[in-house]
Amino acid sequence: MKVGTSFGGGWLGEAEAHARRAEELGYDFAGVAETAHDSMLAATLAVAATERVEIGTSVTIAFPRAPMILAMQAWDLQQLSGGRFALGLGSQVKGHNQRRFSVPWVPPAPRMKDYIRTLQAIWNTFATGEKPDHVSEHYQFTLINPTFSPGPIDHPAPKVLLACVGEGMARAAGEVADGVLPHGFMTDKYMREVVLPNIAIGLRRSGRGWRDIEVSGGGFTVFGEDESEIERGLEALRQPISFYGSTRSYHDVFEIHGWKDLGMQLHSLSLQGKWDEMRRVIPEDVLRGFAQTSTYERLPEFVREHREYASRIGFGMPVDTPERRERFDHVLAELQRVETPRVPRGLEDAVAPAAAS
Repeated sequence: MKVGTSFGGGWLGEAEAHARRAEELGYDFAGVAETAHDSMLAATLAVAATERVEIGTSVTIAFPRAPMILAMQAWDLQQLSGGRFALGLGSQVKGHNQRRFSVPWVPPAPRMKDYIRTLQAIWNTFATGEKPDHVSEHYQFTLINPTFSPGPIDHPAPKVLLACVGEGMARAAGEVADGVLPHGFMTDKYMREVVLPNIAIGLRRSGRGWRDIEVSGGGFTVFGEDESEIERGLEALRQPISFYGSTRSYHDVFEIHGWKDLGMQLHSLSLQGKWDEMRRVIPEDVLRGFAQTSTYERLPEFVREHREYASRIGFGMPVDTPERRERFDHVLAELQRVETPRVPRGLEDAVAPAAAS
């Protein structure tokens, strides 16, 4: 099992220290978020500051960036890192694309498939020198000359990991991506009944199987040394559940549990700027419906039982004293030793190779 952490949201000067710390702690990967600051700039500093850990973006917002621009940046980072860079992509929702990034909105999943295939076409030309001849509904790449091509590097093309919540993006991930980053805002029920089956559809379309894609563990988790620590962690989840739950694009997660009215209530409160009240209206059953919990002692067993489909998970625990650091080292090593089949229960035969459609 690959075990990772994430950082970001702060000024660029913090990226190097965060990345070095992730590497020193022994993580396999570190994800760079994109909220108030540019993920590719932060990833550049993180790559330059490290030697072993995989640096990825989690996530870079795709549609405001031309595929060629992002392809060049990712290619350079893959070369600079010695093959340790992973490009995590996300679509963001309609309002942010139109009103924050000033880009037009079309159905995002088909556009994302075109976007990733365009990146792959560009990287193929960089690597081989082949004449570009890629035309899709949303993008084209048919022109380049030696002045504008960086040429080959001594590493494979960057992995593309695609973030998803809905059915369409899950299918797109299964069809064209190297990995899947399920959004934190989902329950285990939603992951198993919606996301994983649609990843399987995408895999069938591309003639691939579960071993051909990396899937990260999905949903909110709360880990702790004991039950009282877990309870405190559960309370902290009210904020992200209320924040993401106010976005109507994510209400399918509520709907599968019969919680759609709560989603509309949160949306209404968000329009009024009542952020504190939003946290307070999350019922106890919803809180516990979202969060899967485990003590640190039982964590390897939890992963084997509840993340059998995954090859990557995020994990963190306090390391602010020598005793806690020793405890962290032990738990991390135990997690990294976990082997999973990487095949979701109930979907073992769902990705028999089929012709692409």
